[in-house]
Amino acid sequence: TGSFAIAGTTVGTYLTASALAAPFVGRWVDRRGAMPPLIATGVLFPVSVGMLLFAGNFSLSRVGIHVAAACAGICAPPITGLTRTILRQRFADEGERRTAFALDSVLVEMVFTVGPLLVAAMLASGSPHAALAMSWVFTIVSVPLFVGSRALRYLKMQPAATRSLLGPIADARLVHVFLLTIVIAMGFGCIEVGYPGFGAAMGTVAIGGVLLACNSIGSALGGFAYGGLHLGVPPQRILPRVLAIMVVPLALHTLTMNVWLLCLLAFCSGALIAPALTSVMLVISAHAPERYATEAFTWSSTCI
Repeated sequence: TGSFAIAGTTVGTYLTASALAAPFVGRWVDRRGAMPPLIATGVLFPVSVGMLLFAGNFSLSRVGIHVAAACAGICAPPITGLTRTILRQRFADEGERRTAFALDSVLVEMVFTVGPLLVAAMLASGSPHAALAMSWVFTIVSVPLFVGSRALRYLKMQPAATRSLLGPIADARLVHVFLLTIVIAMGFGCIEVGYPGFGAAMGTVAIGGVLLACNSIGSALGGFAYGGLHLGVPPQRILPRVLAIMVVPLALHTLTMNVWLLCLLAFCSGALIAPALTSVMLVISAHAPERYATEAFTWSSTCI
């Protein structure tokens, strides 16, 4: 459309729909198994994104574009929640489970780093339409690749288990973790806006990208380091300590305008992101009943 406003509201519609629908899709997985939701979303998600890709060909109005985005959000495959449920069931040893969830956090960080780089490359060599077409291809192959990995053989379902209407949000401990996840994600979101804003204020937009890169590299290395540690301390005790330490480099950002020092602080704060998210996943894994496992992890994604 050539309008950033329409693009922004379309993305917002997609993310809102995905956040609202994810727990229900997770509950569907817990009740009926993984394959029915994967088949349904594996078909409907690419169709919805395809409607956005070919919106011009279909002469979709602004409302039509937003409806397609909402459908895409509702039909987003539950691969993230399923992966974390599988990791929980596959690794009973606390150290191995921490390593697995740390790797998951690092991969998520890589997605938010590599994804925009791929889009930028497509924009430089092609067009916005080509960039969206690349995303559409990813939506088409995602579910077949996940099913083909045979990871589902580790999934243990309890379809006949007794359940309550509220599911995992009936547990006050999990609700506290979900609320904490919102606060943590808000902090990360402010970083993603603050760094580019600082670069623009300094007259060099690229500075924001450099700070984001330092933060992401720190997160990846911090995740690998945390995953390799065998602390012998439950995640419920580690999480508040990690968050307390993270406050220090974030607060020090406000005391300097030196770009090199800010790069160091960005790296240090980033090094604690993956451990924090890993600890959140481990706490959810420790408290969520098996019958609500996938739904609990999708609630975490909703909060983020």
